[in-house]
Amino acid sequence: MIKEHNNRQIIIYIVECIIGLCICYTLYKYFPQHQFYWSMISVLLVIAPDSKNSNQLALDRMKANILGSSIGLLLFLIHWPNLFLICIGVILNIIIATVLKLHTAMRSSLAAFVIVMVHEAQQNSTWHIALERMGCVMVGCIIGLLITLTFNFFDSIIKNRRHPRHMV
Repeated sequence: MIKEHNNRQIIIYIVECIIGLCICYTLYKYFPQHQFYWSMISVLLVIAPDSKNSNQLALDRMKANILGSSIGLLLFLIHWPNLFLICIGVILNIIIATVLKLHTAMRSSLAAFVIVMVHEAQQNSTWHIALERMGCVMVGCIIGLLITLTFNFFDSIIKNRRHPRHMV
């Protein structure tokens, strides 16, 4: 029974990831002028493999992505990215995520931070590119959260049909 449950969870996780990846890839292909490849990364960071507390985990990871990309944008606006500024951003992310009790999602915060901060010198990155990256990260987070909520909603309907509560 446990093995069957684990296999079911793995299959659901694979389906959720593939759906999220396909949606973000479609955005990437249809809007090549934008950086939706970052959405593909963030959607995979938000979706959790375990259904236990997955709504809360997806929400926490989304909050962490907002935190990381906001710190990245702020530091990007303060000064051109360099190793010292990136290290400061890592420290800020860890401290603020700890204060906000986002321990389980701290890696998402750090990933979003690096995505926004890293730039390609040949593109002459400016603040609007960092802002666009932040937006693309958020699109992936929202898609991941919506997929998680949708799958959990249908899972709860299925569970209620299997084990209806007895009316008194």
